[in-house]
Amino acid sequence: MPRTLSTAEVADFREKLCDVAARMFAEHGQDGFTMRELASELGVSPMTPYRYFHDKDEILAAVRARIFLQFAQTLEQAYGVPGDAGARAESSGEAYVRFALENPAAYKLMFDMHQPTDGKYPELTQAADRARKTMTRHIPAMIEAGILEGDPEVIGHVFWVILHGTVTLQLAGKLDPECDMRKILDEAFGAVARGFAPKS
Repeated sequence: MPRTLSTAEVADFREKLCDVAARMFAEHGQDGFTMRELASELGVSPMTPYRYFHDKDEILAAVRARIFLQFAQTLEQAYGVPGDAGARAESSGEAYVRFALENPAAYKLMFDMHQPTDGKYPELTQAADRARKTMTRHIPAMIEAGILEGDPEVIGHVFWVILHGTVTLQLAGKLDPECDMRKILDEAFGAVARGFAPKS
């Protein structure tokens, strides 16, 4: 009979399990991930993961929720730098790029992994919502400062499409090596900012 684990031991093992699962999902995708292989990687019996999660979909939700929170915290910290709205927007954008390039597998798990059961997992939904709000948090401040004009939701999505598209192409090795990704972003953001600039 398995011994009763303390709350701290349960939390520690769940963290360890999610670390291993994140790597396995990144390497094998949803279809290539199995609970048996997860147990083998952890060095535990095949039934042990089921003591902590119902199935692999619940594990994926926990892994993605954790990544979304890490991502949101990174952007929130970047937004907190001293300076005006423009400086905070630049800091947020740089933090976004840095997170994606330093954590490509995690980035793909956030935005390239389709999980139709998101609504079943409130923690995942809340973490994803927090990340999405954080990504465009600087837009209303730029509108208030008179830098941009328009619907903040629309503007935020336009900037995100540019950022995500460029980062995704970079991670996939699809950008010309002669092209500097940050120069591309600077040019694109500059053009969009001029398009949304207040009309005189």
